[in-house]
Amino acid sequence: MIQLDEKIYFYLLGIIPALVVLFLLLQIWKRRTQKQFADAKLFRRLTPDKSNFKATLKLLFFLAGLTFLTLGLVNPKMGTKLETVKREGVDIVFAVDVSKSMLAEDIAPNRLEKAKRLVSEIINQLASDRIGIIAYAGQAYPQLPITTDYGAAKMFLQGMNTDMLTSQGTAIDQALELATTYYDDEEQTNRVLFIISDGEDHSADATLNTVEKAVEEGIRIYTIGVGKSKGAPIPLKRNGVVESLKKDSQGEVVITKLNEEVLIDIAEEGNGEYIDGTNTDEAVAYIKEQLLQMDKKEFEAKQFAEFKDQFQWFLGAGLLFLFLDIFVLDKKTKWLRQLNLFNEKLEE
Repeated sequence: MIQLDEKIYFYLLGIIPALVVLFLLLQIWKRRTQKQFADAKLFRRLTPDKSNFKATLKLLFFLAGLTFLTLGLVNPKMGTKLETVKREGVDIVFAVDVSKSMLAEDIAPNRLEKAKRLVSEIINQLASDRIGIIAYAGQAYPQLPITTDYGAAKMFLQGMNTDMLTSQGTAIDQALELATTYYDDEEQTNRVLFIISDGEDHSADATLNTVEKAVEEGIRIYTIGVGKSKGAPIPLKRNGVVESLKKDSQGEVVITKLNEEVLIDIAEEGNGEYIDGTNTDEAVAYIKEQLLQMDKKEFEAKQFAEFKDQFQWFLGAGLLFLFLDIFVLDKKTKWLRQLNLFNEKLEE
């Protein structure tokens, strides 16, 4: 496992495209200036040792050196030993609605991005709990099995979108059924399920029946509502540009609304609570308080230990490329000119 100490230095890589653009502009300026002085054929005769390729090669060496030096400053560390540690926590599963209605922008930037931010902020507040992620629309899909790897959880979370499931609709009962298979520890007394949704449910009766079964499995269900009760249309975008609004079979624009009643009913039946997700900080603070009050179960987890610095390899490679950039000259060398590795025309 790799650990990055100083990620802020990655911003230095932003210099690379600027240097490439500057290099291209400089080459254009040089050629225009040369044309004013002499035509191309005459200029080659006046500067027979000038290499057209080496300027680009020197730039590549410099950019490679800069890249490796930046990686050295980031200081990658590699875990060399996997050890078992004991932790105390709660098993938490997040079921995130990825149906098309979550594209509505009545809550910025849209309901799905708001839901993902809520889950990410909740994860930031956790210490030693195990977490899992489910995506659902017309069906449920296991996005991430129960784990203590919060980094992986955030990575999978960011990859969630409304196109990941072909079956559209909102079947909360499918998410509930799948969630019951996530809790693999029979001794875990606190099993928590967070359903993050706008409350549109196309199988309401089946959902309440499934909630009862989940409660029998010892699962406490919290619901988090995202969206506004006044509703909003569903924009259909391509490359970030709105092409149209979703319409029903009669050609009318669909207005999707936050259905708090459904979410409240699910939470009450599931021995949990409904939480308004409009204010992220308030929602996360309340959830943190609820989790702290729950009994913790001790379990074993494996994690990497004895991380060793790897920056020296990157610094070494960076200095090597910078060394090559300094000692590679713009002009042709005699032996290299004879080899003609770069297919440059030789003047007679």
